[in-house]
Amino acid sequence: MGKIEVADSFFKTSDESANLPEIAVQYLEFISKERRLSVYTSRNYRHSIILFFKWLSGINQNITFQNIGRMEARSYLVEAQRSLARTTLRNHFSALKGLFHFAQQRKICGSNPFANLTLPKLEKSLPKFLSEKQTKSLLQSSNFDAAPHSKTEFFQFRDLLILKILYAGGLRVSELVSLDYADIDFTKATLRVSGKGGKERIAPIGSSVMQDIIFFRDNLCKISSRNSPILINRAGKRLSVRSVQLILKKKLRQAGLPDDISPHKVRHSYATHLLDRGADLRAVQDLLGHASLSTTQIYTHLSVAKLKETHKTAHPRS
Repeated sequence: MGKIEVADSFFKTSDESANLPEIAVQYLEFISKERRLSVYTSRNYRHSIILFFKWLSGINQNITFQNIGRMEARSYLVEAQRSLARTTLRNHFSALKGLFHFAQQRKICGSNPFANLTLPKLEKSLPKFLSEKQTKSLLQSSNFDAAPHSKTEFFQFRDLLILKILYAGGLRVSELVSLDYADIDFTKATLRVSGKGGKERIAPIGSSVMQDIIFFRDNLCKISSRNSPILINRAGKRLSVRSVQLILKKKLRQAGLPDDISPHKVRHSYATHLLDRGADLRAVQDLLGHASLSTTQIYTHLSVAKLKETHKTAHPRS
């Protein structure tokens, strides 16, 4: 198969409808309902699969699902890595590998063309995070100058509450927007969080943040149902992941901080600050909801200042 020209913009296409094979539709339904992946992950898998079949139909409209082989997988890899970051590329191919494994188990195809495909290695880098000083600035970035019970007060208080819950609980953004009032233990100041794969964990958030949630509920939302979402827009609808990302970006600018900090980097900050202050690694693993300790160990990095401080205190010749 010759070189296939695909514009960079192709890989930025939104999840528009595509003529997916029936087995792909079944797989997407399976990961959503049976594997209980988050809405965010399921949407990304769907996007990856749609992009592949759109690309495939552009080069060979007559190929059947059963005839997709190693050559097509490798050709797609060549094109995709021109436009996608390595992490995104791996996520794309994880979705496709999962699809063909699903099909193989159901005797739809004889082999998995995406199995054991050599992908570009990820560049090793420490996770980006906010220092404790920067986090304090972010959480103090709001000026409550609005009239009581006004629309402005609602947005000002809610936006700050988003940051407080994110940082206090170390939540993933998908976990944050999924929270309902039924998930709160008001006495113990904890949240019941549904994480990756539907695994539940308890996330302490502290009495101060809990009081903020109660104030928001009773004075600005007037919510009475336990099944209502905690974080809503003015119309009472659940906030989206994208809305939280944009709110964080706005608050970062207000605090004079780099606006490339994502909600997940707030989670990095949470873990880093706990470990810097002496928290047990396995306790942090449980708080983050990591299945493997090795995933948590990425947060054991220290700032240069912390390393120098440790060296000065502990080294006999410093």
